[in-house]
Amino acid sequence: MRKIIIDTDPGIDDAAAIAIAMFSPELDVQLITTVSGNVSVEKTTHNALRLMTLWNAGVPVAAGASRSLTGMRYDAGDTHGESGMDGFAFDEVTVQPVKLHAVEAMRRVLERSEEKVTLVPIGPLTNLALLFVQYPEVKEKIEEIVLMGGAFLRGNITPAAEFNIYVDPEAADIVFRSGLPIVMCGLELANMARITGPMVDAVRGNNPTAEMIYRLFEHYRDGDMESGLNMFDSTAVAYLLAPELYTTVDCFVGVETASPLTRGMTVCDLDNRLGRTPNVKVCTAVDPAGFQKLFIDALASANGVPENPTAAMWLYDEV
Repeated sequence: MRKIIIDTDPGIDDAAAIAIAMFSPELDVQLITTVSGNVSVEKTTHNALRLMTLWNAGVPVAAGASRSLTGMRYDAGDTHGESGMDGFAFDEVTVQPVKLHAVEAMRRVLERSEEKVTLVPIGPLTNLALLFVQYPEVKEKIEEIVLMGGAFLRGNITPAAEFNIYVDPEAADIVFRSGLPIVMCGLELANMARITGPMVDAVRGNNPTAEMIYRLFEHYRDGDMESGLNMFDSTAVAYLLAPELYTTVDCFVGVETASPLTRGMTVCDLDNRLGRTPNVKVCTAVDPAGFQKLFIDALASANGVPENPTAAMWLYDEV
């Protein structure tokens, strides 16, 4: 099993991605860290705990950054609902987050791991940037970063910028310049990775996770269950499981932090016009049918209690 840490801002599409990872027999989720993004960090942390309660899962949750590196905070409650995961009647939360800040929790997990760990950020990159600035030595324990964020064409929050990068471009700049192997699953993939209501409906029977995803999808964006909903964050988790479904280009990617017109833009030099050393593997396409099959098969198997045998539950004893 591949050890991973999921850094997230749940978020309806985050919930689907986390479900795929948690129940995958190929992935061992060590830790879930939360960040402000789709909604406040208080809400994203609560949403992560709601998922752990639903699954009776033994994976710790650590709350992270409440604002961007420059002190800004954004909110996408109009897309995900006031709570960030509107649409499903979750039970009362029965687990608590660890006492450590997400950055400290990530550091301790990385330092104690006998093998390298993959980081899977599917929200703004604030926690990762803080980790690399405060504890640069942990980079040697990181296998790679597989993230959902950025775009090589146009944005979705501004004409130039994708939401996760736009929320904290300074943090993204630090991460993209970290020297670590990075796989970028950007905005364009979501247009190819679409899931319809009938697809999820087919696996809902006696499957609480599929039922949850179906109900959340009814409240996601315009709830267009027939033509399909774009799956953003799940593309990063799916890459871990089936990279052969993706077309990729190794290239230089820079993050714009200065221009008010293009702030948060990921400048992807796909044709190597700048002549700079590649720092990112940019996913430019994903096989739609292959992604749909992976997503639905994963959802169908997301039942019972997920097994993440080396999850860092010892963090609850740390101060």
